Amino acid sequence: MGHAIRLIVAGSAAIALPGCLAKTAVDVVTLPVKVASSGVDLATTSQAEADQKRGREVRQREERLGRLQRDYNRQIDRCGEGDRNACDQARETYAEMQALIPSLPVEPSDD
Repeated sequence: MGHAIRLIVAGSAAIALPGCLAKTAVDVVTLPVKVASSGVDLATTSQAEADQKRGREVRQREERLGRLQRDYNRQIDRCGEGDRNACDQARETYAEMQALIPSLPVEPSDD
């Protein structure tokens, strides 16, 4: 009885094996195409992705400018109270703000 079961399993495997080999052959042949296409997808950036990235960068610069403006206002207040260190910090903060402003988009006028 054990010999009969082995014979049936071996026969089934012989029938299924060509299908497995065919699928493996197809996988091997199509693999370079799949790898190349996924590499192209990773290497290219869609216009929407580029726009999102640029928008995120602009927002980050605007947020940085807002933080600098708040710091500058506090430093100017302390400078006015006679804190020389705050005056030096205010000059540095102002210089950083001036360097950052040209990288921000210009708001359209309402003319």
